[in-house]
Amino acid sequence: MLTYETSTSTQAIQWKCVESKTESRRLHYGRFVVSPFERGQVSTVGIAMRRASLEEVQGTSITCARFHGVVHEYSTITGIQETIHDVLVNLKEIALRGDSNDVKEAFSSVTGPKEVTAGDTSLPPSVKAIDNSQYIVTITQPISVNIESKIEKDCGYRIENLDGCKSGEFPVDAVSMPVRNVNYSVHLFGSGRATRETSFIEIWTNGSLTPDEAISEASKKLIDLPTPFLHVKYEDVSYSGDDESSSASVGSSSQVYDVNELEGKLFKNMFIDQLELPARAFNCLKKAEIHTIADLPNYSREDSSKIRSFGQKSVDQVSKALWEHFAIELPKNELHININ
Repeated sequence: MLTYETSTSTQAIQWKCVESKTESRRLHYGRFVVSPFERGQVSTVGIAMRRASLEEVQGTSITCARFHGVVHEYSTITGIQETIHDVLVNLKEIALRGDSNDVKEAFSSVTGPKEVTAGDTSLPPSVKAIDNSQYIVTITQPISVNIESKIEKDCGYRIENLDGCKSGEFPVDAVSMPVRNVNYSVHLFGSGRATRETSFIEIWTNGSLTPDEAISEASKKLIDLPTPFLHVKYEDVSYSGDDESSSASVGSSSQVYDVNELEGKLFKNMFIDQLELPARAFNCLKKAEIHTIADLPNYSREDSSKIRSFGQKSVDQVSKALWEHFAIELPKNELHININ
């Protein structure tokens, strides 16, 4: 049973494992209860824990494999049942547990006929195969098959290409995600102002980490990520707009930032979908080739009303959404621009 406490204004939050089981070598399950939370806090914590568990917890995987005398990944080798591509897919699925962040190498040298599994791979001391029975390839004839593999620790997905690979080397689209799935649920107890929330968090892993190790790693990531914001002091940050000569800077950094320039670059990459407009207003803007938030301030309220099928109600909806989401106002005066 695991327990963790952190102080709140009323009662300490506690969490413990209420269920833990190993469904198979590559499927571990854990269920945790966390309570009590103020209303609304479970969703905040649950969403963050789910994202951190799936995207920030590191896993060890094979990222590259080398086959001697092979030209491309769809080659077939006499005496081997699978194509090289199929072997790469099987290598991608092998679950590994690694204690080092350094790049490691593994070797397989097998003579057939034989069904080759993860247990036939010679791994470095810091790496362990979770399931030695994981299938790799079948050798149907009395030939030797040699596979050299690169092992790395990372998080998330890795999509590779052949650039920089040597002859016979093929990248593996590695999935360094020891956490397979995370669910959380919200349960209310109490009444009135005394209402509190309890959360149940379920975690499934591939066996390279136990669920309690995974939730602990995810929690550490959530604590570490916002740490830089704790050291920002008000007197260290100054801002200026177009009418001031000073610039926005942080601490003693020599790099100078212009607030309006930063906002402009940001809004160029933010699409109008984020305004959550009604379908009519959204479609009209798209037809007028207004695609990003940065495009909207170029139109005054009067200009916007001239867009085909875009009435005053739609103008008000856009103006309200801009202000609520980004604190931006549509200019009131007419701008001299062409509207199709």
